[in-house]
Amino acid sequence: MSEYKAINIRDFETTHYYKKISDEYQNDLKILTLIFPFKVNSYVLEHLIDWDNWESDPIFKLVFPHRKMLNEWQFHKLSQALDTNNEERIKKTIYEIWMQLNPHPEGQMDLNVPTLDNKKLFGLQHQYQETVIAFPSRGQTCHAYCSFCFRWPQFIGRKELKISLNDTTLLLDYLQSKPLITDILLTGGDPMVMNFRAFKDYLDPLINNIHTTNVQTIRIGTKSLSYYPYKFTTDAESEEFIRYFEYIVSKKLNLSLMAHFNHPRELEPDVVAKAIKRIRTTGAQIRTQAPLLKNINDNSKIWAEMWRKQVNLNLIPYYMFVARDTGAKQYFEVPLERAWKIFSNAYRQVSGVCKTVRGPIMSALPGKVQLLGKTEVEKNGNIIDAFVLRFIQARNPNWVNKPFLAKFNKHAYWLTDLEPLYGDNFFFQEQLSKILSPAEKLFNEDYESELNYSL
Repeated sequence: MSEYKAINIRDFETTHYYKKISDEYQNDLKILTLIFPFKVNSYVLEHLIDWDNWESDPIFKLVFPHRKMLNEWQFHKLSQALDTNNEERIKKTIYEIWMQLNPHPEGQMDLNVPTLDNKKLFGLQHQYQETVIAFPSRGQTCHAYCSFCFRWPQFIGRKELKISLNDTTLLLDYLQSKPLITDILLTGGDPMVMNFRAFKDYLDPLINNIHTTNVQTIRIGTKSLSYYPYKFTTDAESEEFIRYFEYIVSKKLNLSLMAHFNHPRELEPDVVAKAIKRIRTTGAQIRTQAPLLKNINDNSKIWAEMWRKQVNLNLIPYYMFVARDTGAKQYFEVPLERAWKIFSNAYRQVSGVCKTVRGPIMSALPGKVQLLGKTEVEKNGNIIDAFVLRFIQARNPNWVNKPFLAKFNKHAYWLTDLEPLYGDNFFFQEQLSKILSPAEKLFNEDYESELNYSL
């Protein structure tokens, strides 16, 4: 087994890898890591990065911050603050830049936090009727931090920006009060950074009382298969995790690991295949997802190769996401038209077994919106281009799977950059404005009577 060691910026400066990067980048790194959380580990450094070509290496870009992740004026202002050696000015400048990076997009802190007995449950998120997201308090870190990660506020040490839940009984109480919830997603951070005792202690109250809820699926969002696959093979606690996965499945639950793979390189080490095989023997599924990232994977051949490799390892390709409106989005984002072309070209290159994947997907304020493509339509006697979109999930489930049209905009990067093709508003906007506050109103089971389940 490769020795596992978590490495912060000071640790990295003592490794022989630090000497491989340029003096200019070493100076940039000192500034950038004050804004963007940095953590890597020995597995990633030893097995995933090509250090002979570090500047162009996709995994290096995935875990190390880059100067263009900040605007030049942000970088310059922070550099000036550092030159003063004034601690208060430095802290103030860092905080100002954090706030400019939109730490909690799409209503995460004000719209998605559910309520139980008039108490806000700040360690949960509930945007879609069937699914609740839980943030185990001891899982709010990762084996390594991704430079693009939209959960970056979890890792910067600001309590008011962090989402976490220590008491699983609150989650259980909430599930018992909401019979329409069928899915729980454990996320972070990465729940698989927890040691076995913490993991088991968190899940046991839920699993052992699952019959009192309508939950059918437990999802675990994790990048451990990429950043530390030994977690499931030769790590000291690997056997206990495998046995516990079997226990969860024995409760007639669907256990799905939502595995994050951003590049085919992450699938190449032999230990990844061994880890996948061990997990699948428990009866758990492994689904894969990743955002489309400029400078890392914005190429259809990369995605086609990644989906094929995943299917060959018995993984299920699930989502291609659009980079969220937070952090260094301007460095990673691609226009929606290009995102759709990359997805479509990759989709054409693979067989049907890979076509479980959906994309490009925007996790936007009203819901998960898929860009289905670009088409020609007639308007006012003219033939014009338009985007075709639909909801995969939505704050109101009645919006799901209804196609809608937007004016074609080659400069659009996000749903808010689009305008309706007909009329002043998209079909969902009037109702969205009514249901956004309070968030609890979204999940009071009123929609159940509206839904037509039979045809």
